[in-house]
Amino acid sequence: DGKRHKVWRHCVRCIHLSRRLDKIVLKNSKNKSQSSQDWLRRQLNDPYVKRARYENYRARSVFKLEEMDQKHSLLHPGMIVVDCGAAPGAWTQYIVSRLLLDPLNQHTTGAVIGVDIRPIQPIAGAILLPNTDFTKPLNQSKILHSLNGKSVDVVLSDMAPNASGQHDFDSMAIHALCYSALQFAVTVLKPLSGTFLTKVWNGSQTNAFKRDLSVFFNEVKHLRPDTCRADSTESYILCRHFKGIQR
Repeated sequence: DGKRHKVWRHCVRCIHLSRRLDKIVLKNSKNKSQSSQDWLRRQLNDPYVKRARYENYRARSVFKLEEMDQKHSLLHPGMIVVDCGAAPGAWTQYIVSRLLLDPLNQHTTGAVIGVDIRPIQPIAGAILLPNTDFTKPLNQSKILHSLNGKSVDVVLSDMAPNASGQHDFDSMAIHALCYSALQFAVTVLKPLSGTFLTKVWNGSQTNAFKRDLSVFFNEVKHLRPDTCRADSTESYILCRHFKGIQR
């Protein structure tokens, strides 16, 4: 209908904005040795970093997904899942374990496709598209090819831009990525049962984004896992029961 097409056009505008913002961030970014030292100190003292290392996960972010999955029952064996912003691969590792994906079992029915603009080391049981800019239509076509015509149960987006340190600017940039993920999700998700989960940095656009999500999903929830750092504006929006779109 007209409202959904209006949101769709907004998605496209946000994707173009995201590409312009990325160029500006890269041009103005500078190395800050003190910030690097603070980051390293925080990493060394973070219990979730230690736990991730102990459990052989590639990043502490896995426990955000684990917490949301345990509370909201997101993942089940046999599902088809697309993991956007997958590097370094911790979420994909967790999804493989939850979907019971066994590369040696030819009868495995589920699948996970992990995509990221950065490199991703191989993960047994997963289909990976490293060094791949998700926002480019050609690369989304590669994902569709990997799906081999199958609809998707869950689209996850943990994508984030390079942070500039300017809150409003960074919020705009991540919401552009959110709209890119949404535009893709509504083309591949299963009607009625499809789920979309995306990371946001809370800002002036967040409420408008949630309203746009409600156009496509019957249930929209704002989540903040306990594992998010206390000084972070990061949160997640969970959307369930995809309404489908009329073509």
